[in-house]
Amino acid sequence: MTKRVMILATDGFEQSELMKPKANLEKAGIETEVVSLESGEIKGWQDGNWGESVRVDKTVDEVANCEGYDALLLPGGQMNPDILRMNERAIAIVREFGMAGKPIAAICHAPWLLAEAGLIDGKTVTGWPSIRTDLKNAGANVVDQEVATDGQIITSRNPDDIPAFSKALIDSLGETVEQAELEAA
Repeated sequence: MTKRVMILATDGFEQSELMKPKANLEKAGIETEVVSLESGEIKGWQDGNWGESVRVDKTVDEVANCEGYDALLLPGGQMNPDILRMNERAIAIVREFGMAGKPIAAICHAPWLLAEAGLIDGKTVTGWPSIRTDLKNAGANVVDQEVATDGQIITSRNPDDIPAFSKALIDSLGETVEQAELEAA
């Protein structure tokens, strides 16, 4: 049966951190669905300017629970997770994936959402340097490496880590792919 990954994002997502993992998942035969705060399209952020738009498949209010999804992907960027962590339904979705024991992959600033959902206390994680104190304050053991996997929590630091990040998520879903075949930032 085909695996399905929810991508939770909103305006200001780091362009490469949504587009490249999405393409890598699809290359591995995994379906993706973009879920956001509002319907229509969301716009990425790339090199200090607005980037490409991505079509939203569902809004957070249209998602009853995490059933029907095998994993959750949280792209970074500074704006995107900061906006999402202020939305109760978005955080409830992250928490639901955590309680269900399903893989959650968060890159760059996106581990903020894991902290907000109360999922990283005692976990080993990584993230963008400016949020590492926040992650420590949420009880995490913070490391500086391209990907940190602790149980179902998968985290990475920045766009350079996208191939390893994508591979860790794909592996967690029981699929196989060579890291060298994956798109990078």
